Amino acid sequence: MAALLFLLDSLLSVAEFVFLLRLLLQWARGDFRNPLVQAIVQITNPVLVPLRRALPAIGRVDTASVVIVVVLALLRACLPTLLAGLGLPPLLLWVEAAVLQLLRTLLWISFFSIFLYASLSLIAPGVYSPMQALLSSLCEPVLRPIRRLIPPLANLDLSPLWAGIIIQALLILLR
Repeated sequence: MAALLFLLDSLLSVAEFVFLLRLLLQWARGDFRNPLVQAIVQITNPVLVPLRRALPAIGRVDTASVVIVVVLALLRACLPTLLAGLGLPPLLLWVEAAVLQLLRTLLWISFFSIFLYASLSLIAPGVYSPMQALLSSLCEPVLRPIRRLIPPLANLDLSPLWAGIIIQALLILLR
């Protein structure tokens, strides 16, 4: 039973990660000509395109992507109780668990994106790569406000460090 729970949770978390990544790229106006972003689009389109016919976008918000991410988070939150044969958890606890899980996933995506972005800028500064462009579109909206508050120190940008500290503090608060 534990192995089945692990497998299903892993599949749902990968799906949630990919759809959340697509949603974040849409909000950050990522470059959809990037080959990595095109791979994410090809993976998610079979689910999103039919759903978009029923749920059109509202302004800049792709409602189909939001619905998929929320449904996946709700499934992940109720999976242990369903597999244990206890049925669905109480609605308020279920929604709270899904929201917390979604926030944690979002924060971990941001943390690892910023870590990789900073690492790549140290390894190969000024070199274009599809990964660097993808990470730039994800990280710059988070790092830009921090750069306004904390300017570079001796030409060293410390905003990724501060962003990582803030994200880790938020993750601790969400426990």
